Amino acid sequence: MDRVAILLNDPNKTDYTYTVMIPYLNMAIDELAEYMEESNAPITNVTNAVIDIPKGYSTIVYSEFASADPLLPKYPSDLVEIQEVGERTDGSLDPFKFLTKKEFQVVFPASASLLYWTWEGQIIRFNPNGALGPMEIELKYISQGIPYVATENTIINMINSRSYLSFKTAAFCCMFIGENETRAQVLDNEAERAIERTTAISNKGKQQIMTRHRPFRANYKARGWL
Repeated sequence: MDRVAILLNDPNKTDYTYTVMIPYLNMAIDELAEYMEESNAPITNVTNAVIDIPKGYSTIVYSEFASADPLLPKYPSDLVEIQEVGERTDGSLDPFKFLTKKEFQVVFPASASLLYWTWEGQIIRFNPNGALGPMEIELKYISQGIPYVATENTIINMINSRSYLSFKTAAFCCMFIGENETRAQVLDNEAERAIERTTAISNKGKQQIMTRHRPFRANYKARGWL
């Protein structure tokens, strides 16, 4: 936010105080999180702790959707998109066996497995008859991943996010507080370039690709190198 104040020509934060900037910084965090989710950046990948599925249960719901039933399984509040669902018998030390995803629920007799999973109405659903005994579920999912800022001392836990958040927050402040569309557009363009660099670095890391610069030599082409 100190950088934002400088970009807004207010280094002493006379008009753009921390309190004024924080809501716009959180808006920038929302956009950054969506960029990271879309590109499946490593910061958004989470393997969840085990979720217990009691015998006779066949859904996992968002905590705010949960009824008064304390046994109703709940998935993490930061879940955005599910990548894989694994199961094993409750208390087992066996590796998780990944379940097949179906578009719609299909009813099967209860068995030793939950058989499959679906994602309907923001609820994870299994065979409606459940399993013959309690099960454990492991979720691999894309998470929101970046916490909101509460005060100027809040730590933002994403490497390489500073440039984007500085320019984007300044653009929001310039547009909606200063009402300077021209300057806001310049700042937004810088934010776009920053996020392109961040996602490119992240994607290169995921691919484990090493880039070697071409040698700079006067006779480079004369040697016939490609």
